[in-house]
Amino acid sequence: MDSDTLHIEIRALTDRAEITDLFDRYLRSLDERKFDRAWAQALFTEDASTETPAGLVRGRDAVLENVRTTMSLFDRTVHFGSNYVIEVDGDRATLRGNQLSTHVLAGDGGLFLSGGRTDNELVRTSAGWRLHRADLHITWTQGDPPVLPPGPTGA
Repeated sequence: MDSDTLHIEIRALTDRAEITDLFDRYLRSLDERKFDRAWAQALFTEDASTETPAGLVRGRDAVLENVRTTMSLFDRTVHFGSNYVIEVDGDRATLRGNQLSTHVLAGDGGLFLSGGRTDNELVRTSAGWRLHRADLHITWTQGDPPVLPPGPTGA
């Protein structure tokens, strides 16, 4: 194997590791519940969008407000991602995976579970990989879902 090929393969492995780490940190951060501007900048591009059961929002500030509002519906959560399929094309990438989420509802302490698929687009920035699009498609639920506020914040 020549050095150019080795360099390309190492870069591909490094990109996949960095993307996996970023997405795992994102899921874990939902459970740690510290949502501020530094959180949003460490995870999302300025023009990021998310589409989740809590609505479609565009722009990093709107994503931040939407996450704050949505996560306030829960006292505690555990988010688990797996089966990542990552495709890198230069400075752009996609990540598809599965997500299981356990939520303890604020107030009554009821348990709400959900499972689904996550579809993401990422961009390599000067600060590293960032989420440009982070969508969650729920395929099943168990328990009573929280009552979502009317309309997504930042829409």
